[in-house]
Amino acid sequence: MEEPILAEQVAFYRAVASDYDYERVDPGFELIGLDELLTAIDAFRPTGDVLELACGTGVWTQHLARFASTVTAVDAAPEMVARARAREGNDAVRFIEADLFSWRSGLRYDAVFFGFWISHVPDGHFDSFWSLVDECLRPGGRVFFCDDNHRASEELVEGPDSSIVRRHAGDGTPFRIVKIPFEAKQLEDRLRAKGWDITVNPTAGPFYWGTGGRSGRRLAL
Repeated sequence: MEEPILAEQVAFYRAVASDYDYERVDPGFELIGLDELLTAIDAFRPTGDVLELACGTGVWTQHLARFASTVTAVDAAPEMVARARAREGNDAVRFIEADLFSWRSGLRYDAVFFGFWISHVPDGHFDSFWSLVDECLRPGGRVFFCDDNHRASEELVEGPDSSIVRRHAGDGTPFRIVKIPFEAKQLEDRLRAKGWDITVNPTAGPFYWGTGGRSGRRLAL
């Protein structure tokens, strides 16, 4: 059942790429705490070779390029990749169009970053996604991610206990996508149980961010 949802999720982001932003998705979405995310990214300072997964419109790519020697950014939606590539400050970034649930890099990086993506990873793909992150990290490499746990009540067409929500493109076309409302401590505990030494920090608003790397023990994948 997850594969049709994943295809629909990509279709949604392709459909909204030209005008995608948080306010357009949900006019009631409050950006309280967003400044904390920007501060945290600046403090992370991802130097060296950096991999960004699910780069979307490239807004976070700009911040990564300020510090990194190289940035490789991956996304499944060609329209999102095109918008990211055209954004000022991303001219030196290497962009790859690929499905993150099947893509393998073959290279390792000093840091792996993904913004507003982990909540869109189905539960059944959680472990394999983190296997990808592990494969892409050099020894001593670091991870940074950020996301939110906001879901509008009108999105919850399958009920509040479902990870599936319904969102609409600008022309009103409905799409089902995955949106898991992780709480910071819940996500941190799950990652630590899988062998990651990652701290997940809540902000004053609906956002959270996590950073860290592999723990000393073998990853439990």
